[in-house]
Amino acid sequence: MPSTQARPRPLDGVTVVSLEHAVAAPFCTRQLADLGARVIKVERPGAGDFARGYDQRVRGQSSHFTWINRSKESLALDLKQPLARDALMQLLATCDVLVQNLAPGAAARMGLSFQALHERFPRLIVCDISGYGADGPYRDKKAYDLLIQSEAGFLSITGTPDTPAKAGISVADIAAGMYAYTNIMSALLLRARTGEGSHIDVSMLEALGEWMGYPMYYAYDGAPPPPRTGASHASIYPYGPFTAGDGGTVMLGLQNEREWQAFCDKVLQRPELARDARFDSNARRNENREALREEILRLFGALDARQIVERLDAAGIANASVNDMQGLWAHPQLRARGRWRTVRTPAGDVPALLPPGLNNAFDYRMEAVPAVGEHTAAILVELGWTAARIGALADGAGNGG
Repeated sequence: MPSTQARPRPLDGVTVVSLEHAVAAPFCTRQLADLGARVIKVERPGAGDFARGYDQRVRGQSSHFTWINRSKESLALDLKQPLARDALMQLLATCDVLVQNLAPGAAARMGLSFQALHERFPRLIVCDISGYGADGPYRDKKAYDLLIQSEAGFLSITGTPDTPAKAGISVADIAAGMYAYTNIMSALLLRARTGEGSHIDVSMLEALGEWMGYPMYYAYDGAPPPPRTGASHASIYPYGPFTAGDGGTVMLGLQNEREWQAFCDKVLQRPELARDARFDSNARRNENREALREEILRLFGALDARQIVERLDAAGIANASVNDMQGLWAHPQLRARGRWRTVRTPAGDVPALLPPGLNNAFDYRMEAVPAVGEHTAAILVELGWTAARIGALADGAGNGG
């Protein structure tokens, strides 16, 4: 059960039921839980959300699941069973938001379309998350993150000139989860004015398509698209990784001509390069990036990474460490700002980052990651179920699951 706390959170009193798996919907609902919403995660009895089995990297638990399922309650229901569907409908009568990212058409077949639910529960907000949306020729296609990265053109601009590369995280799922989250917040505000729930249809393709806005416009009206440039920027130069004389890598970025002049003056100590006709605007530097890269690497070759960073800092040029995961775990800025908390899981405590954004009015909710079905009995008791009826549901779920 959610805990009480002195300072109210923005979504205290809001109840969310989620038929969710994988990343998109769980990421959406975890953010609602962060803000105080009670999130009841409906899972299959036994195995639960299949993301629980993705790996065993966190005390024997899945890394994906641990990341996006804290502060939730797990209700195990086999929705093929009539008694389980009765429980779900009874629960929906008490809640504010339903989120689902089941296979295309699955929710509608169970009577969980917005149209069917709105007649019974006019204040209920229904958010459907899918690969391609509720209609159109791709409506019934299965959609996984990599497939959407491909459909949205993300792979065409990511990687090296020879090899396209997927993002190392589930960007399409995360994009869809973010837009579901913000649309639900908007729908709650709208309902406060109108008294009516609304239907939200979030597509992974449309979410990632929005994030592809810059390269789409860069290639407007048949213009060449941004090239794949590895870790370098596709249209700004110098902007990316450069090797130092000691073999270290320095990541740096220039955004304007003032920074370019300071870079030539104070970092490269070659002020005449700023006036070189090949390099005197970003467009020309981008056209002649191989020649400029040779100049930079030749000068950086006489310095170690620490010396280069010192020069970049002195010149006011943006730069960064090329961290791995252990570097991020130990990042001094996250530690200095007190961004880490401890969260319980079924296998023991783990560290967890606070959600982005500091708000002086409330504290984020950072509660346990649930075991499958951990809260089933307690939730059903809240709904007025007797021990005998709960037992009958458990027997039916066992036979059906």
